[in-house]
Amino acid sequence: MGEPGAAAGRRAGRGRRWEALVQRWEVLAGGSPAARALGAELVARWAEPHRRYHDLAHLTAVLDAVGELAGEAEDPAAVRLAAWFHDAVYDGRPGWDEERSAQLAQSRLPRCGVPAARIGETARLVRLTAAHDTLADGDANGAVLCDADLAVLGRPGYDAYAAAIRQEYAHVPDDLFRAGRAEVLRRLLAAPRLYRTAQAAGLWEERARANMTAELARLTAGSAG
Repeated sequence: MGEPGAAAGRRAGRGRRWEALVQRWEVLAGGSPAARALGAELVARWAEPHRRYHDLAHLTAVLDAVGELAGEAEDPAAVRLAAWFHDAVYDGRPGWDEERSAQLAQSRLPRCGVPAARIGETARLVRLTAAHDTLADGDANGAVLCDADLAVLGRPGYDAYAAAIRQEYAHVPDDLFRAGRAEVLRRLLAAPRLYRTAQAAGLWEERARANMTAELARLTAGSAG
């Protein structure tokens, strides 16, 4: 017997996303053998089976958001490279994952002919995504990448995003997860501005704050219960 229709549809959709991402990578990095090999490696990393949110769909969404905001970046190519690498290593270890991802960019991009200055900027941007509230004023590239990474907070589908995050931390007991997740939300809500670019703020700020406030209320109610 064949696969159930829903499962087959998911596999087909994943295959189409894979192919589209490979094409996007080659437009960005070129079609040399080294670039193609790196593109295949990155897509395979983003497709790892343990990922529930930080997956191919998230990579696609961040790249799309970077495209929307690219006019505000000083080096859009570096921002796009950083989007590809920002969670290329993902073991659920905040800070460590970003550092390893930055190191991966530094080790792989030279063989693709990317200039050293752009590689350095790519790695710097990847490290910024460990804590989105550490941006310096005037960091246009950092603002675009971090805003793109946080775009999910202000877009439709927030509840599905929150559920996928919980699945990635399924090994963490409920009480510990609620406490840690609530702390992340409080830190983000305490920032004067979630989004640093004017375009992202206009598109997503209000809804993002409403979404996070609602999730925080649910987490707090669960803790009280």
